[in-house]
Amino acid sequence: MFAVLKTGGKQYKVASGDVLRVEKLDAAAGDKVQFNEILMVGNKVGAPLVDDAGVQAEVIDQIKGVKTINFVKRRRKHSSKRTKGHRQQLTLLKVTEILEKGAGKSGVKAAINGAGVSVAALDAAAPKKAAPKPAKKAAPKAEKPAAKPAAKKEAAPKKAAPKKAAAKSDADDLTQISGVGPVIVKKLHDLGVTTFAQIAAWSKDDIAAMDEKLNFKGRIERDDWLKQAKKLAKG
Repeated sequence: MFAVLKTGGKQYKVASGDVLRVEKLDAAAGDKVQFNEILMVGNKVGAPLVDDAGVQAEVIDQIKGVKTINFVKRRRKHSSKRTKGHRQQLTLLKVTEILEKGAGKSGVKAAINGAGVSVAALDAAAPKKAAPKPAKKAAPKAEKPAAKPAAKKEAAPKKAAPKKAAAKSDADDLTQISGVGPVIVKKLHDLGVTTFAQIAAWSKDDIAAMDEKLNFKGRIERDDWLKQAKKLAKG
C-alpha cells in the first residue's frame, strides 16, 4: 500500500520501507515522527486530506543537500556581481508504517518542519467555534384595546390683536422737513420731539446734542431744519 504525504510545501509518494529526504524536521536521529497531511492512501483520495490517516517514519539523520551556486550581476555604471553558495538542510528518514485510520490516537509526535508546525497539526490544535444558539422568539405581546378618541375641544375664540395706539393728535408731520424720513421721525419721537415748534426752539447746544444722538454730523444745520420748522409751525 502507498500513500501521498505533504511536508515542507512538497508532496511525496511513499510506501512502507522507503527512504526519502524531506525539508528539515525538528527531530533528532532515531526519533519516530508521524505525517498527518495525507492527500491519498491506497485508493482513498482526500478532500483535500484523508481524515485520520497518517504516515509514520523513523529519522535516520540530519543532512545537507547538494551545494548550489547563485550568481548575481547588476549591469549599471557601478556594476557589482556576487557569487553565493547554498546547501539546503534536509532530514533523511525511513517510512515504517502507513495508517489508513487511527493516526490521531497513535501517540506518535507530529512531524514538525524547521519553520514550524505542519498545517494539519495547527488545524487539530485550533479550538473549534461553538455553533451559534438559535435566537429565542419573543412571545407575542397582547394587543392593547384601542384608545378612545379624545373629544375635540372647542377652539377658544382668538383674541383680537391690540391695535397700535393712534398717533397723538398734537404731533406734527415731521417728514415735511427736507431730509427727514420715517426712520428719522421715529428716532425724534423716541427722543420726545414731535412738533415743528420744538425743533424751531432748539439752541446751538440742542442742535449739537441732537447731532450726536442721531449721528448726523452737522446735517441739521446743513438742511436748516430750524428755518423749515419755523415756517411749517406758522402754517
